[in-house]
Amino acid sequence: MDYHNVLTTCPYCGAGCGLYIQVLDGEIVGVLPAKEHPVSGGKLCIKGWNATAFVRHPDRLTTPLIREGDRFREASWDEALDRVAERLAQIRDTYGPDALGFLVSAKCTNEENYLAQKLARAFFKTNNVDHCARL
Repeated sequence: MDYHNVLTTCPYCGAGCGLYIQVLDGEIVGVLPAKEHPVSGGKLCIKGWNATAFVRHPDRLTTPLIREGDRFREASWDEALDRVAERLAQIRDTYGPDALGFLVSAKCTNEENYLAQKLARAFFKTNNVDHCARL
């Protein structure tokens, strides 16, 4: 039997609370607050306590889907990402960079949000970047 705790950051609100994911034989079995964490200090909100509920949810998509007519078909990650990149470039080239907008999230780390805005501004040449916590 292999049991261990994995220290990580809660994926919700962006406060950056620390928590341990309890893993037994490669499966998530629970969540514990990180008592030594400077942000959360051993406490978690309801979202933190349930931070791993989506992992094994039966409705979770784990493979990209591409629409063909009225149906969806499974695709590889490479195919899906190539299609998205091609379509975004096509929109930019046809309608101009301000036809694109990028939404970033408090669920992402600061570094991930930085990369998303850098992609929008440096590659796609648009300043249309918004964030769910801007208010």
